[in-house]
Amino acid sequence: MNNTACPLDCYDACEIIYEDHKIKAKKSGHTRGFLCPHLNHYEKNQQIQSPRYKGVEISMDEALLKLKELIELGEKNEILHYRGSGNFALMQGVTDHFFASYGATLTEGSLCDGAGEAGIIEGRGSNKNMPLSQIAKSEVVILWGRNPHTTSSHLLPLLKDKQIVVIDPVKTKAAKISDLYIQIQPRGDLELAMLLSRFLHIEHGCDEQFLEEYASEAEDFYELTQNIRIKAVLDKIGVTLGDIGDILAMVKGKKVAIVCGIGVQKYRNGSEVIRAIDAFATNLGLFGKEGSGVAYLGNSKEAIESPFNTKAKRVSKVDTKFSDFKTVFIQGANPLSQMPNSSRVVSDISKVENVVYFGLYENETSEAASLVIPAKSFLYKNDIRTSYSHNAMISMHKQKDTDIGISEYDLSKFLCKEFGIEIKSEDDYIKHFKNFSVQNIDGAFYVENREDIPYKEGFDTDDNEFVFLDEFEVHDYKEEKLFLITSKSPKSLNSQFNREENVYLNSSLGFAEGDLVEIESSVGNVKLKVKINNDLRNDCVLIYSGTKGVNNLTSSLHSYEGKNAIFQEEMVVVKSI
Repeated sequence: MNNTACPLDCYDACEIIYEDHKIKAKKSGHTRGFLCPHLNHYEKNQQIQSPRYKGVEISMDEALLKLKELIELGEKNEILHYRGSGNFALMQGVTDHFFASYGATLTEGSLCDGAGEAGIIEGRGSNKNMPLSQIAKSEVVILWGRNPHTTSSHLLPLLKDKQIVVIDPVKTKAAKISDLYIQIQPRGDLELAMLLSRFLHIEHGCDEQFLEEYASEAEDFYELTQNIRIKAVLDKIGVTLGDIGDILAMVKGKKVAIVCGIGVQKYRNGSEVIRAIDAFATNLGLFGKEGSGVAYLGNSKEAIESPFNTKAKRVSKVDTKFSDFKTVFIQGANPLSQMPNSSRVVSDISKVENVVYFGLYENETSEAASLVIPAKSFLYKNDIRTSYSHNAMISMHKQKDTDIGISEYDLSKFLCKEFGIEIKSEDDYIKHFKNFSVQNIDGAFYVENREDIPYKEGFDTDDNEFVFLDEFEVHDYKEEKLFLITSKSPKSLNSQFNREENVYLNSSLGFAEGDLVEIESSVGNVKLKVKINNDLRNDCVLIYSGTKGVNNLTSSLHSYEGKNAIFQEEMVVVKSI
């Protein structure tokens, strides 16, 4: 079989045909015959070719025996397994099975969407995402902090012939072709969502029948929205009353999809932001209806039970104290770049006796590791994957052989055998996952028991009603400082592929293209060259995720809910050098 799927951590989860030694897009289904630049150039990226220990190349057999030796060196509770989400295939989790069964410590929390997910669960009782198939049926799409040209290009064909609203501090490509663009101040999303609900109520535009059945506390929420001082807040966040009127005029009585990015929740109160947007959707009566709802980042494992043992002591993925462990096994992650407060992480991990890196590409973490074990890419192994923006379950068939690297399953099988831990065959695990799918009339497999229209029978709370915010936090900021934006880059996927090396600034800040500047927060600093981008607000600094040094600036505090990193909480100053 020549069909497989993209393994990357992305909304789209594209289906692939491997033909004539080339990766090609499947023409049918959600992939629509095209792939993103990361996949089109996937095999041009240099992967780690050989295992090495303390800088000396060794064989794979020697690497596995060295790994066993390092695990045996200390007590079981002195071993940490830190696994990233750079590859979204389901068999990636088989390493958890070994380490949890052995008695090692695993991680919890999120460097991505955890705060927003917590807010969604608090309001709706579960995190069920509006799939692409329903966005296709919408009449109006609000892209709220989502840049589909960079993060979800397969959303773009669905926007044709729809009215588009874009709410974003950066004037993205989508903003330039939208029907209405609001260049909101960063951190203004919660207040805008609250004001939209307030004016919807004043204009008698709420879906009263829906509220009576599924949101009886809506009146109390309306009273909460009255705590916002309208003129002062609108002036602060860069929105006008006319903007609010224009949005409401476009959405009232229409099928509306509110498609959110993760940037809106990269703050201490990130859960409140998404919950306030959900509240606006609830007041419009968008849930449980065809072509309407809120699309965020769904749970890709929804309605699927893991076959792996994952019961283990866990520490936070956001502020992991690596030095508490003698041996740290890092899989598919680059914490030295991607964790917040990089200076702390670099210092802390330097105190670890044995750092093991298991992955595809060289990066800051592989450079710091004593033992490096190359992984096999998705073309050289069997796997299966799901998505958090659609409901397909896609088999990933092995396409060719290689002597380079080892699969997650084969590495786990070796360790389980050496330490007397039971493990099933790879085929058994893949069959287990497939048992949670059902074949549709179009021939494709979908995750069974996922709702195509989520919340048709009400919310998953105790009384099937939406739970509104009953309090909220407003950000107090200093005008002399600038907002830090850490969006995804069109050239890289975090620290994979072609990483950015610049800071992007509006020309009105007085810097010139190519200037070397120092960006400073209360956490640390980084020196970068300036690129001018007048699509940015002049109170913002854009440093793409994956840029070396960006997380010198970010705090390792957690969001109030969801144990999430807060990459945009810190404000910064920019100085000439």
